[in-house]
Amino acid sequence: MSLLLYGHPFSSYTQKVLIALYENDTPFEFRCIGPDTPAYTAEWLQRWPLGKFPLLVDGERNVVETSIIIEYLQMVHPGPVRLLPADPMQALDVRFLDRYFDLHVMTPVQHAVGAALTGDTVKRQEGLAHAASKLDLAYAWLENHLKGDAWASGENFTLADCAAAPSLFYADWTQQIAEKYPKLRAYRSRLLARPSFARAVEEARPYRQLFPLGAPDRD
Repeated sequence: MSLLLYGHPFSSYTQKVLIALYENDTPFEFRCIGPDTPAYTAEWLQRWPLGKFPLLVDGERNVVETSIIIEYLQMVHPGPVRLLPADPMQALDVRFLDRYFDLHVMTPVQHAVGAALTGDTVKRQEGLAHAASKLDLAYAWLENHLKGDAWASGENFTLADCAAAPSLFYADWTQQIAEKYPKLRAYRSRLLARPSFARAVEEARPYRQLFPLGAPDRD
């Protein structure tokens, strides 16, 4: 039985797992959650009643939470691209950066998006202001941390980059990365050029109208 992935192409966390699958050409069946696929929605909620995606199904095993899914794939369905280093200390660095992108970049974006989805103008502006302050702090730290021409945790593409790609993609739409952060802007461009993420971006392109803050034309 092939792997099943329940999610949505425009979801940042679904994209995070898609990148890992595409990096290693791992066979899987994608089951898109949406109003046109009620059967998939029912299956997904039966397997994971908390209603969060993505969800990976491998036989009788349900695997949730993106970082856990990617580590599971490396353990059970490994490929040529090792997304978590074998060295424990290097792996710890990668896990830290993975959490950094999820918590300090993607979370402020989600806050702003959630506020915009309320339809309340005041909440929208408050959400954007909160996200802007948090993201500028996150950008400044990343600018000092990143190397000029490498990936998040060195020369190899890792779990941290799977987290960084969708996080920075949507963060820049929410609070554009300023020119004073050239290394971070260049890193985002490298991520967009990575074939695995470029594929995920193209698959999500038809859904850009779902972004309530307005999707720019530059990406």
